[in-house]
Amino acid sequence: MAFAAVLSSGSHARTSSSNLQTPTPRRRPTTKTLALPTLPLAADLSLDSPAAIAVLGSAALAAAVSLTDPERRRQQQAQEIGGTDKEVVREYFNTTGFDRWKKIYGDATEGVNKVQLDIRLGHAKTVENAILMLKDGGPLSGVSVCDAGCGTGSLAIPLAREGAIVSANDISAAMVAEARRQADEAISGVEGLTFPKFEVRDLEGLEGKYHTVVCLDVLIHYPQEKAEGMIAHLASLAEERLVLSFAPKTLYYSFLKRLGELFPGPSKATRAYLHAESDVERALEKVGWRVRRRGFTSTQFYFAKLVEAVPVA
Repeated sequence: MAFAAVLSSGSHARTSSSNLQTPTPRRRPTTKTLALPTLPLAADLSLDSPAAIAVLGSAALAAAVSLTDPERRRQQQAQEIGGTDKEVVREYFNTTGFDRWKKIYGDATEGVNKVQLDIRLGHAKTVENAILMLKDGGPLSGVSVCDAGCGTGSLAIPLAREGAIVSANDISAAMVAEARRQADEAISGVEGLTFPKFEVRDLEGLEGKYHTVVCLDVLIHYPQEKAEGMIAHLASLAEERLVLSFAPKTLYYSFLKRLGELFPGPSKATRAYLHAESDVERALEKVGWRVRRRGFTSTQFYFAKLVEAVPVA
């Protein structure tokens, strides 16, 4: 799920502002690097305007950021349902979070605000470029793919259209039901296509072996110490490729996330964890994998790094 950096802290995740970069991997210069297309940057981030910078630099805002305590709000939420982070996420995406993200991931525009449309664009670009990465290795027909954290099927359905054998899982029963419904409308009865296998499972419960494992916009729900273990687990399920997207941890994005926590709203209260690209790469290296390609998607309210990893030869 996606990272809405400014006003939508702590969620899974089209304006015209989007950016994808695929710099050459810093390691192993002899490795073939397959570049993704660069998307045009049509507009600067709104927070970069002189007026916004002046506001962000004000003492009043700095004081507000330092005094706000989103952790207290999250602890209260966990206590209300009597659970841990995982139970909070499950509860959220089965209730208010499901309603919100079904709207963001959908096609309708009525009742969808500018921020939600922007996040929709960002997530769609991440999905699009993940598919480009996967197809660059050859046709997907007959390739087994695990879509870990499938949401409403935004990746699983197009992969099935490409002929992949898809196993799609999500912690939210409501999300899985919606993904199954959308897949039924889109591909049921289409000759030559295999209907995805949808299951309600958290990432820790995933089993089996797949040619490729993809996990988009889900690591935002894992603190670094748990994210490292989860990356290792996902790699253990993959035979050839692992594709991950995550909210990047930089000073700039960390500040935007903190600013967003000033405006939590009733449906934006799950935790949101950023991850440094170096930490993700280190977690992969520990289990014998290396990053082959990198990408980046940026809109006004959505930021995601995309990496494709392969086993070290």
